[in-house]
Amino acid sequence: MRDVVKRMICVGAVAAAGVMVWMSPMGAGAVQQPGGGGGDDRVVLITLDGARTEEMFGGLDEAILRSTLKPDQKLEEHPTYKRFWAPTPEARRLKLLPFFWGTLMAKHGSIAGDPALGSAVRLTNKHWFSYPGYSEILVGEAHDDTIKSNDPIRNPNPTVLEGIRERLNLPRARVATFSSWNAFNAIAEHTEGATLINAGMEPLADDASGAAAATAELRALDAAQSEVQPPWNDVRFDYFTVKLALAHLASARPRVLYLSVTETDDWAHDGRYDRLLDAYARTDRYLEMLWTWLQEQPDYRGRTHILISTDHGRGHTPADWRDHGAKIVGAENTWIAFVSPTMSARGPWKQHAPIGTNQIAATLARWVGVDWNAMRPAAGKPIQQP
Repeated sequence: MRDVVKRMICVGAVAAAGVMVWMSPMGAGAVQQPGGGGGDDRVVLITLDGARTEEMFGGLDEAILRSTLKPDQKLEEHPTYKRFWAPTPEARRLKLLPFFWGTLMAKHGSIAGDPALGSAVRLTNKHWFSYPGYSEILVGEAHDDTIKSNDPIRNPNPTVLEGIRERLNLPRARVATFSSWNAFNAIAEHTEGATLINAGMEPLADDASGAAAATAELRALDAAQSEVQPPWNDVRFDYFTVKLALAHLASARPRVLYLSVTETDDWAHDGRYDRLLDAYARTDRYLEMLWTWLQEQPDYRGRTHILISTDHGRGHTPADWRDHGAKIVGAENTWIAFVSPTMSARGPWKQHAPIGTNQIAATLARWVGVDWNAMRPAAGKPIQQP
């Protein structure tokens, strides 16, 4: 998110395999799917900004941590090494993301993008930084000619969030985006106000159409985020983004929730590998918090589809891990995790044809019974498990 391009410009932003689709009386672009999708199903999209495949699939990168040490520091004595080191990639990633790997991927979902297993997920845009990546996720197409910086210009294309709301005739509050980066007010929708967006340091309690009850807890969160100043100009700490999203979930019961956390990118750009790994570990706890809440709710348990991904990769070496963009080798490599009642695969995908970030929008839409390709024929097709 707060990548090199943004620093210069902004100072400082699936369906199951083999499922057949047919048109239904719900309206043009809507579908019903046997065995899941449509009906009253829910979708949660989660993105970790700039999250490399190395940490997601291998945990702590010893070479990178070593490169951040002072000459007199010993790797084995560093608190981050003691906390996250293990001898194998599988053990290291479990230490870093215990809930994600030990529960979500082991028992409920699957993940594509591990190059060691012949699995590839790639961007189709050519810029390999945040706004183009997020737009590709939400629109299903790369628009390299118009989305070519992180300037918070209004998205020139309707997003799948808007499309789902229109097709399902949902109230604004039931299609909601919560992001740590304030640029999401422009990124997540083409028509301003079409969906609910809370981004950056914005309070939620004063959003009259947000349907989140202005409780004492919510007002306390709003007040606290304005007092706890992050070291970046245009983002808030992910903790507040997650807590506000959970408050909205409990109050408005959205059909579609998009949760965008960004510290995995912010600390990387600052060269703080120790704090970067802390951010991954915190995000893992946020995922557990969200999952636990969803399983406790009869209207979400068993009918919620979750997709987790990232807007771009970044460099693979100690020389370029802080950066991304078109000149950084490997920044086009991403990953996608799925937790869906319609998908039976568990754990990492292996040896399959590459899939693209541009397929996410149609996958999300199909899970709630909407045909995004009928609305945007050039968008990537829904992802099918191998």
